[in-house]
Amino acid sequence: MDAVFLVSQLGGFLYTIGSFVVVLSIIVFVHEYGHYIVGRWSGIHPEVFSLGFGPVLASRVDKRGTRWQLAAFPFGGFVKFLGDADAASGKDSGAITAAQSDPEMLRKTMHGAPLWARAATVAAGPVFNFILAAVIFTGVNLSRGQMQEPLAVGAVKDLPAAGYTLQPGDEILAVAGIDTPDFADGVAWAAFEDSIPVEKVLEYRVSRNGQETIAQGPYLTPSIVTGVAPRSAASDAGLREGDVIVAVDGEEIFAFSHLKERVETGAGEPLELTVWNNGQTRDLILSPRRTDEPTAEGGFQTNWRIGIAGGLAFDPARESVSPLAAVGQGVTQVWIMIEQSLSGLKHMITGQISTCNLSGPVAIAEISGTLASQGAMNFIWLIAALSTGIGLLNLFPVPVLDGGHLVFFAYEAVTGKPPNDRAMQILMMIGLTLILGLMIFSVSNDLLFC
Repeated sequence: MDAVFLVSQLGGFLYTIGSFVVVLSIIVFVHEYGHYIVGRWSGIHPEVFSLGFGPVLASRVDKRGTRWQLAAFPFGGFVKFLGDADAASGKDSGAITAAQSDPEMLRKTMHGAPLWARAATVAAGPVFNFILAAVIFTGVNLSRGQMQEPLAVGAVKDLPAAGYTLQPGDEILAVAGIDTPDFADGVAWAAFEDSIPVEKVLEYRVSRNGQETIAQGPYLTPSIVTGVAPRSAASDAGLREGDVIVAVDGEEIFAFSHLKERVETGAGEPLELTVWNNGQTRDLILSPRRTDEPTAEGGFQTNWRIGIAGGLAFDPARESVSPLAAVGQGVTQVWIMIEQSLSGLKHMITGQISTCNLSGPVAIAEISGTLASQGAMNFIWLIAALSTGIGLLNLFPVPVLDGGHLVFFAYEAVTGKPPNDRAMQILMMIGLTLILGLMIFSVSNDLLFC
């Protein structure tokens, strides 16, 4: 039994690490390819494109003289341009001095190229990360489509039987005598949900095959799990998508609002949940956790949460979305993530929310494994989210990061000359120390404190 347990644990660990490596490799490749291709287009010669660090496992030199290599430690990557001393684009003074006599060769170095070419090359990495995220979100929007208006039933969810007669294809005209507003009108829809009587069985007025009829259906937003957040109380307790929570501490519930109220008012006390799924019930015990959540006003609010999402009693019918609309939605999603990340950082710095919100590689690896196990769509969404985060992080004005180099270029644009080499070395060391400190802090969050 112990051997079986150890093998299963090892398999789960390898799956988590493998998922993390796949996610990180895709994001790093796109980031570094941005540097590579824009640098090449700008006339700067890329000498090495490396996916990973450390000992080289495989490499080849292409017809342009760039060595493409795969290294042993797949937790990053770099592009080394002509004239760079290292992966951080430190100046190779010897190579630059040797190229001084050959203007054409000097132009091909990172440090001898025009300012616009250097700035474009450096900025391209984060920009390509944002483009990757927008492309993924656009693809997801195209594949999923948008909710059909007026609201219609796509599929009825599996709930404890109660004689429901709601059917796929039914167009929802009213619930409990209250006319259904446009789902896209968030304010009107919220008021509609609040006005619905909390009853286990509701009367739905529907249009079925072109004729109006009355159908019996469940409460509009039942206590069903439509999503489980990684590294949450629900995930740790074993809740999964499709579970229906039918009782809390022995008291029957059927509305998601009932569950939400019990969680929020329990002050973190353990809750015993009775869960129904496909005719089977099981009992779980979990403790809600404090969670900092973004608000519509741009701030954050701390609530007790168990880490699940709810939804309607049925999957709404969906319709295709135009490519242009999908692109617009994708770009908007990237922008919202950037805004929320910056707001979160600001609130952490000012002490308004916990620094536990800063996740490190251990947490990201766990999340990668969890979302990979939940399906391709969730895994692809994670790639987009992390690509946005890494693109934003690299734009921070810290030496060593792309944002730090852009600050140096801005200084050069204003003064007409770059910072001296000694100052650059000192600033790079400071930047490296800050990054290492941030890494240690985030890992300690993952392992010790949060």
